[in-house]
Amino acid sequence: MDEQMTFEFAERPTIKGFPELRWTGKRPYRSTQYYPAQLRERYGEATDGWINKIFWGDNLQVMSHMLKEYRGEIDLVYIDPPFDSKADYKKKIEIKGVGKVENDSSSFEEKQYGDIWTNDEYLQFMYERIVILKELLSDHGVLALHCDWHKSAHLKMILDEVFGPNMFVNEIIWKYESGGIPEYFFSQKHDTIYIYSKSSNYTFNKDEASFPRNICQSCGQEMTKWNNLKKHVDEDGRIYRTIKSNGKIYTYYDDEPVLLSDVWTDISHIQQKDPQRLDYPTQKPEKLISRIIRSFSNNDDLVFDCFMGSGTTQAVAMKLGRRFIGADINLGSIQTTTKRLIGIGDELISSNEVEEKYTSFEVYNVNNYDFFRNPVEARDLLIEALEVQPFPQSDVWDGELDGRMVKIMPVNRIATKADLEELKANLPYKTYEKRKEENPRQPVELITIVCMGHEPDLKGALEQSLSEYKVDVQIVDILRDKSNLQLKREAEAEIVREGNKLVIRSFYPMNLMQKLSLQKEYVDNWKQLVESVMIDWNYDGVVMEPTVTDVPDKKSFVAGVYDIPENAGTIKVKITDLLSESLEMEV
Repeated sequence: MDEQMTFEFAERPTIKGFPELRWTGKRPYRSTQYYPAQLRERYGEATDGWINKIFWGDNLQVMSHMLKEYRGEIDLVYIDPPFDSKADYKKKIEIKGVGKVENDSSSFEEKQYGDIWTNDEYLQFMYERIVILKELLSDHGVLALHCDWHKSAHLKMILDEVFGPNMFVNEIIWKYESGGIPEYFFSQKHDTIYIYSKSSNYTFNKDEASFPRNICQSCGQEMTKWNNLKKHVDEDGRIYRTIKSNGKIYTYYDDEPVLLSDVWTDISHIQQKDPQRLDYPTQKPEKLISRIIRSFSNNDDLVFDCFMGSGTTQAVAMKLGRRFIGADINLGSIQTTTKRLIGIGDELISSNEVEEKYTSFEVYNVNNYDFFRNPVEARDLLIEALEVQPFPQSDVWDGELDGRMVKIMPVNRIATKADLEELKANLPYKTYEKRKEENPRQPVELITIVCMGHEPDLKGALEQSLSEYKVDVQIVDILRDKSNLQLKREAEAEIVREGNKLVIRSFYPMNLMQKLSLQKEYVDNWKQLVESVMIDWNYDGVVMEPTVTDVPDKKSFVAGVYDIPENAGTIKVKITDLLSESLEMEV
């Protein structure tokens, strides 16, 4: 069966003369199992037998799922992973149609994801994902890894270990001017993009990575100073310059392409009023991603981004005629990307620019875990639902419950024995030794593991690995015990048929309204709380295929009233609120 399928990775030999990065609890990553995926939504029809794919789930499990079909098939990977910036990234949620009012309850900040790690946890996280990304790359494929000063040196060593130092292609410096100005050190005004290839035969489009000689790379303006080069015009009217050096005359035509350097200064951060800005944390400009995709891939090539965020990689790939796959663990990312791709696809179709472009896509859920929008939310909700006393500053425990130390395992996937390694590496063994000496018959620790499904005998595996000590392990499986927990309040809506019209009379997203401190009667218009409405007029009971995609801009409202076609069957409506939570109803 697919669910038991295991993929093996070749062991990478130590490269003589090159150091290897070590960290506490470093584990080889030599195999992974297959994880199932459920097709949830489809937008459009396949083109030439292909339809783009978006996966919601832990990206390690997404890539483990992809190995069955796409091992050695990905032509370009661009990833913008966590930087270990020691910050939580938030998005401001505002009721539509409400102006800026001081001290009101019409807005709040919602955590999208956290970027706070222990060093060892971060390195193992990235190491495993780089290993599997290499497995997915084609023989001519390229990986572009975007990072900054926090972990760039560590990531370079991991990339050298996984790919081999001879597969290093470029270190691109993206220099920008935005950001603060510190007082006690030089301003940090650049990111780094490491380029690695799967082989020496990688794709590189020189023409796409070049610019005319008479254009300044830094400013994009025509050159005015030529450092003593003399200007000429040939018989065809082409302008060229000459300079004499060591008795030899060198000739340079203005319109000759010049390859870009590895320092990019002509691309700025997305400004506050930029039309492409989606208010998603750490969003990157399309121009940056476009240059990478055009340089390292061709039309019809398959592009992958497993830290999708706002979907910039997927958006640019669609515009450039590349096939693409995207993945993210945050539901907010999935909804933002879906909305973005629908808009781009509609624009391409309306402008007749769909030739050789792939505008349709499907949305999948890996492992069928759909309880939480993101891991940050999950931890907070589980702590609240289980009535755990939280430990905000602990590197080991998330909190305490009835005298037991609580560890919340990674959400949106099952807990594995490998996940226990991080916990074991950070346990207070000196304290355990002392407790063992003082009370040899008593457990040195009472441990509660909270998880979303788990491998068999997870409890026994932890107790056995700590057999030197006596520990009491309890497993709380949310998939099994969720009926006893109030994790979130479900939305409510009234949707009716009125003749040949489908009318949404009301919509109450309870979690959103609770965060806004609003009651039903205080909402002037339910449309103020809605991001989008999708309607499938002939729902087959499995996959939603919306033919109505009511996705207005930030300042506009959804229609709320829709014409029912004559051939309509079972109607499925999906209403997504400003938190990216959705209510799905059959009418």
